[in-house]
Amino acid sequence: MQNITVIGSGTMGNGIAHVFAQNGFNVTLVDVAAAALDKALITIGKNLDRLIAKGTLSEDEKVATLRRIHPMTDLRQGVANADLVVEAATENLALKLKIFTDIDQHAPPLAILATNTSSISITQIAAATMRPSQVIGMHFMNPVPVMKLVEVIRGYATSDDVCQQIMALSKQLGKAPVEVNDYPGFVANRILMPMLNEAFYTLYEGVSDVEGIDTVMKLGMAHPMGPLQLADFIGLDVCLSILRVLHDGFGNPKYAPCPLLVNMVTAGKLGAKSGEGFYTYAAGTKELVVAERFR
Repeated sequence: MQNITVIGSGTMGNGIAHVFAQNGFNVTLVDVAAAALDKALITIGKNLDRLIAKGTLSEDEKVATLRRIHPMTDLRQGVANADLVVEAATENLALKLKIFTDIDQHAPPLAILATNTSSISITQIAAATMRPSQVIGMHFMNPVPVMKLVEVIRGYATSDDVCQQIMALSKQLGKAPVEVNDYPGFVANRILMPMLNEAFYTLYEGVSDVEGIDTVMKLGMAHPMGPLQLADFIGLDVCLSILRVLHDGFGNPKYAPCPLLVNMVTAGKLGAKSGEGFYTYAAGTKELVVAERFR
């Protein structure tokens, strides 16, 4: 397995492309927007520069890594020679089903089709293809170049051989893969999202304020960042989407998204990527300021 195609050049997609390319794989990075591809390559270059500054990467290795990444706007051409396709598009079921239908038609018959979805059913995605035994979840964590975990999610029909190949491939990338089965939220988000949702409810009900909630979890539970800051980092729209998958999948009211979260997403307050969530984010600074609404 040498030729990797990554579909989507956003935060997760460019991180996945970076990691594969840095580990010697030939990567085709596909996105419908040429400007998004240009931005992705700039981001990858900056992240490689950080590794050079730390002394863990040479300038020659940076050049070689970037040369292994080939941007492309044509999906059909982009998957034509792929051994593995990793889809990292927006967390939207209809979009993913369309992408997988297209990939299935144009990728080589033996290619493995993986999705970086954080919560959507692998089995449902696989059903959009004629090769469900070759469809698998490969859920990287953000930021991809830094985080070690990869959830390897078996759909109902995923073959043992495909699962073993992806487990081994993840280790080649220097990651720590964990095999899990295909149920809503998998492991990471089935546990994480209810905790974040409880933090939203704790704020919504006035038990404490933003800084109080995050401070308790950082100092009391040794979390590297508080749940509200983490939710901002993930994206409040992403949190809402995953909670809805959990709520719909299990039919259990304990997964019902907090009304405060729903209102914030409706208002376009999505966290760090929109400049405001529970905190406000000014360009060029990492200082956290509690959003005016919560002061």
